[in-house]
Amino acid sequence: MRTAGSARTSAAEPGNGTIRVLVAEDMDMVRGALVALLNQEADIEVVGAVSDGRQIVATARSGCPHVAVVDADLCWKDRFAAVAELKESLPGCDTLLLSNLARPSALRQALSAGVRGLMLKTSPPEQLADAVRRVAAGYRVFDADVALASWGLTDCPLTDREVEILQLVSEGDEITEIASALFLSPGTVRNYLTVVVSKLKARNRIDAIRIARKSGWIY
Repeated sequence: MRTAGSARTSAAEPGNGTIRVLVAEDMDMVRGALVALLNQEADIEVVGAVSDGRQIVATARSGCPHVAVVDADLCWKDRFAAVAELKESLPGCDTLLLSNLARPSALRQALSAGVRGLMLKTSPPEQLADAVRRVAAGYRVFDADVALASWGLTDCPLTDREVEILQLVSEGDEITEIASALFLSPGTVRNYLTVVVSKLKARNRIDAIRIARKSGWIY
């Protein structure tokens, strides 16, 4: 795992005290294992554990964690809304994302949402506590495989909204579902997709998804 950046200065910085951590993971067994693993560390205390991305902000407000360890699957479903809201509500709490995917799109979306670190779930368990400490100290912590995959990545011609809509389409969401989730009209969503197909010089939406995935702009 590779780290970069400099330490932050924050009123909520743990300093030499205990690092408070929130764990967000939808699988009960995995969540329990993460909590147990982190609580073994003398300088780390898990102050909350949730199974739904919609619970992250409310639970964080109660426990005031320094670091939120969040399963990326919860973020993908909510388009990182919970992570962005968490950063806005508790600036002193940084997010360490746990992901199954070593794709450039994962790093791009994580950085856009203000995530401080991204660690692959295939990483050795003993690296988790160290990653939490580094994030709490204000350093960026990104898995080397994710960082290497991002080298040479072609600039994406799509806007963040266009990427978001194309990602949802690639996951099988219907136009009406996307419109409802993003507070847009179905016609507006269709217009976005027309622009996406044109920008990517694709034959259709399916071809646009293929091009975007191959380029690492969506996962």
